[in-house]
Amino acid sequence: MKSIIIASTSTLHEGSYLEYLLPTLQSHFKDCKSILFIPYARPSGISHEDYTRKVSEAFASINISVKGIHEFEDAGDAIKNAKGIFTGGGNTFLLVTQLYKHNVMQILAETVKNGTPYLGTSAGSNICSLSMQTTNDMPIIYPPSFQTLGLIPFNLNPHYLDPDTQSKHMGETRETRIKEFHAFNAIPVLGLREGSWLEVKGNKITLKGNLSARLFLQNETPQELKTESDLSALK
Repeated sequence: MKSIIIASTSTLHEGSYLEYLLPTLQSHFKDCKSILFIPYARPSGISHEDYTRKVSEAFASINISVKGIHEFEDAGDAIKNAKGIFTGGGNTFLLVTQLYKHNVMQILAETVKNGTPYLGTSAGSNICSLSMQTTNDMPIIYPPSFQTLGLIPFNLNPHYLDPDTQSKHMGETRETRIKEFHAFNAIPVLGLREGSWLEVKGNKITLKGNLSARLFLQNETPQELKTESDLSALK
């Protein structure tokens, strides 16, 4: 049975890394003394080693040890044998490229679908979607495919921001970008605001956190979904 936390972000304003999620993660990874960390997204170009060290410090507070996937000879075996898995945020194009390069996209999908507890934040959440095409990230590298894990039957836009009516900025909004995606794709898109996450238990998908999420369907007016909304039927 799938057991997944899909978070919009790792860090809230004025909070420390993963701080707001730690009570949830303590329960989510309750049977894990250690987890496998996938640092491939490399936010701000951070090294795999430094990124893993940062994650280790956060998980130490709930008595869980962390080892980076780059520390293993065989990335596929590391995923198959992991007690729990966390894919961190950063650049989704880079993350997806590396997962394909190491031939682990399908292995990761199958492992999580078979019940290994998974946490994704930001880019690590983007890859839970059907495709990575609604990421906010710059295309710094060209992945072999936009297809991702398909752990949920729709796409995500993490870090979703509402238009600022007081701003003089005339550039495109997140809603504009999602409408552009829907000009060519019928896949639903969930705008997940900072501090919100999805909890996936088996086939049930529930919106968690204190904020609503914004749901975009092709050729329809966007909807606001309240926290604790059930998204299981969305496809």
